[in-house]
Amino acid sequence: MDFRQLISVIPCLEHIQAYRSSHRLDCSPGIHCLLIIRKGHVTLVNKEGASFVCSQGFACHPDREWCRIDVPRTKEAEYVLLQYRIMPENSPWTLSGPLNTFSEEKIHYMVDELLRQQDIQEKGGPAAGDSNEEAAYLFRRRLMLERILYIYMQESIMKQAAASSSTSVEETISYLNEHYMLPLTLPMLARRAGVSEGHYTVIFKQNTGLTMTAYLRSLRIGKARQLFEQTSLSAKEVASKVGFSDYFYFSRMFKHETGVSPASYKSLHSPKS
Repeated sequence: MDFRQLISVIPCLEHIQAYRSSHRLDCSPGIHCLLIIRKGHVTLVNKEGASFVCSQGFACHPDREWCRIDVPRTKEAEYVLLQYRIMPENSPWTLSGPLNTFSEEKIHYMVDELLRQQDIQEKGGPAAGDSNEEAAYLFRRRLMLERILYIYMQESIMKQAAASSSTSVEETISYLNEHYMLPLTLPMLARRAGVSEGHYTVIFKQNTGLTMTAYLRSLRIGKARQLFEQTSLSAKEVASKVGFSDYFYFSRMFKHETGVSPASYKSLHSPKS
């Protein structure tokens, strides 16, 4: 599903209803349902018994048969179900499945307004009996529905991209752990992940709690300690093997990390002959 479908159709809201309890879900032919969670979570169940836990939004396509929305017995939940059709009829519209958003307040505000307008109209409010007001009422509903769909579609794409970026950065962390002895740099790893250096730095720190430079330095010092404990290599040889081209920098960083110089650590921990 992408915006090329949205640009060529008009979504028309048929009905909107708020619920706090479990509800049977019937998507009539040509009617799409948009589930919006306002509190807690619900479970969607299809005719085969397969289930999906939803905590934000879900698009139910009439060709994909979800038959029930279950509220947990021990927890409160609030959700809204929007039913809409796509015009012209039989236009391509494949929106289906879980939806994500960072803008829940915006969506909930528009949902409140749609519920309020529908309640006024059903009670014989300002638009009742006036064809021009009725058209304006329907147009406002359509605009808000389009805005809700746009937000869900756009921010679901953004979340997918963020997940993809995070996976790419995680792969470079694995690469770094295996190739720590090579001359690795932030620009090199960011290019490998396919993201900007700034974005890479943010995701890297979210995953490790450290900057890339601090993580690599700590990793190399840890490997150096292992070599001191398991081999009889000299301090300069160890520095070179773990990726430090400057021995004096290695010595300073080693003491900063361990509290002792490489030579002192070697004399205390090197294997006994």
